[in-house]
Amino acid sequence: MSKPVTSIKLVLLGEAAVGKSSIVLRFVSDDFSENKEPTIGAAFLTQRVNINDHTVKFEIWDTAGQERFASLAPMYYRNAQAALVVYDVTKPQSFIKARHWVKELHEQASKNIIIALVGNKVDIVDENEEERKVAREEAEKLAEEEGLLFFETSAKTGANINEVFMGIGEKIPLKGPEEEAQGSGLNVTDDQRVNLDSPGNADGPAGACSC
Repeated sequence: MSKPVTSIKLVLLGEAAVGKSSIVLRFVSDDFSENKEPTIGAAFLTQRVNINDHTVKFEIWDTAGQERFASLAPMYYRNAQAALVVYDVTKPQSFIKARHWVKELHEQASKNIIIALVGNKVDIVDENEEERKVAREEAEKLAEEEGLLFFETSAKTGANINEVFMGIGEKIPLKGPEEEAQGSGLNVTDDQRVNLDSPGNADGPAGACSC
């Protein structure tokens, strides 16, 4: 039986090495790489999940965290319906950067964008609470003040990763039938990596790559 499909453009923002690509890899492939190479420009992946009687297709832009790529970010969050602002719970500077991204999204992104604040690497804190440098209460306060969804995650263990995307999917207004999808519950299908320099992908920002 066919299900209505809603496409959601989602962008990940955050400082370098907070685990943005690892979060996407865990969500799309249920995998984790300890020594992941830094993203150059941006990577584009897709993933489908079933939410109630709808299929949601996430079109995910995983942006580079290095400062030299920050000026490219508006190309990726322009017209995005959702954003993950990711920080590392063991690095306070990354939380300061997250505040910056939240402010920028509110000022420049679509008015109705759904933003999730995501504190990653809680597996490190689970092993040693003294490693925590960003209090959960501080992040929850920011999320409440700015109207954000809030999650603490571990891309390494998979903790709360699916919940982040399901939480966003449940907030997005769902559309009518567009294409067929099968399955029920949380249905994770094969990912698609797109090389945006190849023909047929002119919709993507120039210069992005799936590194």
